[in-house]
Amino acid sequence: MAIKQIGKSLKARENQLSNTFYQLQVLNGKEATESKFPSFTEKVKAIGLFPLKPSGIEIFQLNIGKLCNQTCAHCHVDAGPDRKEENMGKKELEQCLEIIAAVPSIHTVDITGGAPEMNPHFRWFVQECRKLNKKVIDRCNLTIIVANPKFNDLPQFLAEHKVEVVSSLPAISKLRTDSQRGDGVFEDSIKALQMLNEVGYGKDDSGLILNLVHNPQGAYLPGGQAELEAEFKRQLKRKFNIVFNNLFAITNLPISRFLEYLLASGNYESYMEKLLEAYNPSTVKSLMCRNTISVSWDGYLYDCDFNQMLDLKVATKSSNHISNFDIEQLNKRDIILNQHCYGCTAGAGSSCGGEIS
Repeated sequence: MAIKQIGKSLKARENQLSNTFYQLQVLNGKEATESKFPSFTEKVKAIGLFPLKPSGIEIFQLNIGKLCNQTCAHCHVDAGPDRKEENMGKKELEQCLEIIAAVPSIHTVDITGGAPEMNPHFRWFVQECRKLNKKVIDRCNLTIIVANPKFNDLPQFLAEHKVEVVSSLPAISKLRTDSQRGDGVFEDSIKALQMLNEVGYGKDDSGLILNLVHNPQGAYLPGGQAELEAEFKRQLKRKFNIVFNNLFAITNLPISRFLEYLLASGNYESYMEKLLEAYNPSTVKSLMCRNTISVSWDGYLYDCDFNQMLDLKVATKSSNHISNFDIEQLNKRDIILNQHCYGCTAGAGSSCGGEIS
């Protein structure tokens, strides 16, 4: 089924929110709203963890490009079909492989996008990472599997190389999923999940891990992860005979297109208040920025994927790119914090792997 896109990216629309500096001004009450909220940095100081330091880089998360076959309403990457130029080249991917091979503490390569599979070097890069005996995660939007015949064999490729698949499925409802991700997304996602199941993904003893991601459609926090997982498993099995391993509940961070939604709908202030009220200091020690390094399509280094989308590069200016990667400096760096970090510390916490507390 052809997916009807929700709209163009912020960048293609020349929306002022495509400017990361402007987004940061909004988050700090200097643009679009006069509402100011307590400093997240001060919250971390209050529990004696400032400056926040890495626990050691274990996960190499790589945004391989912003090109995507979908334009989702909530996308923090502002990805879409119109982001064709922001795709990592083979030279940069080779530099990444050198780093992955040289740093023993890196055990996982987490590949994201956009739709990472649309990068022409995706399959080669996966194969090379597996040769290094690293765990590989593909953050697949599911619809790419059925959107174009050249991706129909993707489940077989991923299974052959034992790649862990993490895929977004916001709801078990067609209406709610399509309203967030585009008309036809739910139907194509179900078909793609069935194709992944056919090659063994999500099935007991197959060794092929299939995890789903739920994020709320509106200006509210996700429900309890365990309860949501049980409901998703029950409904997907009953309605579509689909099985999967884990469900990750992720809080929408107030950046990029979700920030646009919050401002346009008049929900920005109330959403920030919800995040602030739900702030959980016990989550700070387990934040993903402490054991992850995030790499952009053009090779720059960030503390996390969200900092990357706000262009908040790592504090180590002499080691802020894959060309000058220095593990010792990076392991000693101060992690960059800002107001969007409330999203990762609300309730049970939120990371690329779901709840953290």
